[in-house]
Amino acid sequence: MNHFSTWVLILSLTVGSTNCLELEVKQALIGFLDQLSSSGASQLDPSLGWRVETDPCDDRWPGVECDKRNLSVRKLWLDKFNLAGGLHAGLLCDDASLALSLTVLSLNFNNVTGKMPPEIAKCKKLTRLHVDHNRMTGSLPASLSKLSNLKRLEVSNNAFSGHLPDFAEISGLTTFLAQKNWFTGKIPKFEYSNLEVFDVSYNDLSGSIPKESEFPVTSYVGNDKLCGGPLPNKCPKHRISTEQMLMYSGYALLALAVLLLIAFKISGRKNSNCEPSVKKALDADDASTTSSSSIKLSSIDYKPNGGASSVAKAEMSASVSASLILLSSPVVNGLSYEDLLKAPAELLGRGRNGSVYKCVIGNGNKCLAVKRVKDWSISSQDFRRRMRRIDQVRHANVLPVVAFYSSAQEKLVVYEYQPNGSLARLLHHGTQLGQEFGWGSRLGVAAKISEALAYMHRELSKEAIAHSNLTSSNILFDQDMEPCLSEYGLMPVKNDRNRSSTVQPEAAVTKDVFKMDIYAFGVILLELLTAKLMERNGIDLSRWVHSVVREEWTVEVFDRALISEGASQERMLDLLNVAMKCVDPDPAARPGIGRVVAAINSIKEDDERSKLSLSVT
Repeated sequence: MNHFSTWVLILSLTVGSTNCLELEVKQALIGFLDQLSSSGASQLDPSLGWRVETDPCDDRWPGVECDKRNLSVRKLWLDKFNLAGGLHAGLLCDDASLALSLTVLSLNFNNVTGKMPPEIAKCKKLTRLHVDHNRMTGSLPASLSKLSNLKRLEVSNNAFSGHLPDFAEISGLTTFLAQKNWFTGKIPKFEYSNLEVFDVSYNDLSGSIPKESEFPVTSYVGNDKLCGGPLPNKCPKHRISTEQMLMYSGYALLALAVLLLIAFKISGRKNSNCEPSVKKALDADDASTTSSSSIKLSSIDYKPNGGASSVAKAEMSASVSASLILLSSPVVNGLSYEDLLKAPAELLGRGRNGSVYKCVIGNGNKCLAVKRVKDWSISSQDFRRRMRRIDQVRHANVLPVVAFYSSAQEKLVVYEYQPNGSLARLLHHGTQLGQEFGWGSRLGVAAKISEALAYMHRELSKEAIAHSNLTSSNILFDQDMEPCLSEYGLMPVKNDRNRSSTVQPEAAVTKDVFKMDIYAFGVILLELLTAKLMERNGIDLSRWVHSVVREEWTVEVFDRALISEGASQERMLDLLNVAMKCVDPDPAARPGIGRVVAAINSIKEDDERSKLSLSVT
């Protein structure tokens, strides 16, 4: 009888111990989910069925998956559970039973906030950790590298930042997704032999892509400081030592002194050596193989065989100075076509519509920008009429044409050179040049350019003359850093479906050229908001923004410099909304330029009022 009592006692103690352990697991799970629930919620949603009176396995708690014998919790699938709290991994992983049984933790498509806790590494059996599409911040803890059983790590579409930890120790990792975050620094070490899926696109990573990596360019796009691998921007082959740097610097200074001496001597004999080499310059420009940016402007009227076209002969018989039509500008008073041809010219760039040169005239104290228009089947008479009509419509933020030349084969348009570069240069290279371009300045550019565009559209509506080639490269800054539309009306849109994102889906069929300008202006607004190129590595900016907005992660499109500056997200979202309407694929759905101007000015006024109220308080 005593033996029987002893066994009963032992059995009761054993059962009591088991029940206590099960209670701890349930309390850990309920506490974990409670922390993940919306802030301010006093208790869990009863409909989830996570109650301490029930069993996670036997009663099949939603999102919980157990082993075949229902003895331990193996997986937590909590995707799209509407969770909006913090990830307190310690509540799970500090429980010895869960730490040894849990293999999957998935929280995709919620609103989880806060940082990734280092305690997650205590769940050593984890093979999958998914936190895609949440609002988590901070850096990934180095302790993640201790999850030696991890197969899939997915942290994309959050606001994580800082350097990525080293994952080389996780030899079995097959999937790593970290796109659309704010990670910085170099790509860390991975065991690439087992890695099957890899994506770190749209972060702020820098340095070279590891040689072992064989993933496509889509895995890396959106990291402007990355180089090598499948990216078009190649890395420097090697770094030179300090001694080499000093030696090369000495050579460079010596070479510079020699070049300056040669330039000084040449400048003294410039008049005797300025005969325009028409044929060489023409052949070089037409073949796009100019080896030097210092060339002479020339006329296409000169034929390679030494003769002139019939049109050229007719025009050459007249006064050379009369062939260059001067408009009302003191900048080019007395300038002749012959002077323009002789002027030393620096090639600034080539585009699909022609080339642009910087020319020095007079005694070297005047600079002009000359646009050489190509492949435009417009008669010389119509071109002259068009240029004179555009000249009649003046706006402070539209760069005026100061002169032009037109023959059957050649079209030259002359502007006053603007020394402060383009909007594209300021947006994409301003940081390297030490130029700040904050939210207020960007909003000001948007307002002024939209007003200028509205004015030109209104005044030239009868003639249907739109800009037709509106890009951030054609918005220039004058000496006072005022933005100006350049090259207005120089080229109608071609029927080419393979052009960049400023060309709209209907470009081949629509007759409403002004709606095309609206689309192009919308792309410029997107560039102002994102500081990304309108097209890079085959990724179209407007399509990328659309994809991000569809996923309801709109804030991710904004330039990180604007976020760091503390720019109002509400105002940026308002401007983004305007941009999205402008780039609507359906031209009929795009707003008129008047509505665009009103919307941008309203945003600008709200922003100024907000800043004023803050300064007063």
